[in-house]
Amino acid sequence: MMIGCIIQARMGSSRLPGKTMKKIDDHYVIDYVIEQLKLAKKSDTMIVATTNLVEDDIICDHLSLKRLKYFRGSSHDVLDRYYRCAKEFSIDVIVRITADNPLIDPQIVDLVINEYNIHTCDLVTNTIHRTFPYGTEVEVFSFKALEKAWKFAKKPSEREHVTPFIRDPENGFGLINIENDNDLSFLRYTVDRHEDLELVKEITKNISKRPILMQDIVDLYKNKPIIFDVNKNVTHDSFLSSLKKDQQYFKSQKK
Repeated sequence: MMIGCIIQARMGSSRLPGKTMKKIDDHYVIDYVIEQLKLAKKSDTMIVATTNLVEDDIICDHLSLKRLKYFRGSSHDVLDRYYRCAKEFSIDVIVRITADNPLIDPQIVDLVINEYNIHTCDLVTNTIHRTFPYGTEVEVFSFKALEKAWKFAKKPSEREHVTPFIRDPENGFGLINIENDNDLSFLRYTVDRHEDLELVKEITKNISKRPILMQDIVDLYKNKPIIFDVNKNVTHDSFLSSLKKDQQYFKSQKK
């Protein structure tokens, strides 16, 4: 059974254009994602899934220099991109990671994979009921579930965000959500806006060890909470635009 991390990455972003290749220190955002994930012990391979758009050539060129695997697919149908990537690389269990989480915790990745391995289910995640910080999102699901979603998902939100069809209770998939002992959902160090990137830069300046784990960031928050004020007014709204597209989709179906 092949377990593979597929990292979705692109340069296009309305809120922070080019964020995947933004510098944190001497390294890019995508470099941090990759280096953190390399420390996950339960994944067999890692592929960056980007788009066929010319603007994403820079990502592929960078990965080629580092001799890392990548896949290019649809820019708008990310579900299709994941399906074709998993199929090409013969991945049985997909670990979905997004490139806007440069401080993804490899221990949390292993925790979610382990839960998937010991239970009979279709998807395990730490985001259905959120108790982990924004920036630690992990989804693990079977190729069989991915293929079913690829065949039957119709709504724009289901195609753009990969797993909503699988996560919808009406579709009958077996779902498991992992919760943290303490609710840390107030912490946000995903990179969606300029303020988020500034916070990540401050975190990496203040924590010298690598990889940087969630507990390291929690300890930093306890000791220097003022650092985290930089993005305190940023709201997490990435799914809202897709829901608007869903409304347009339903209107077009009625016509």
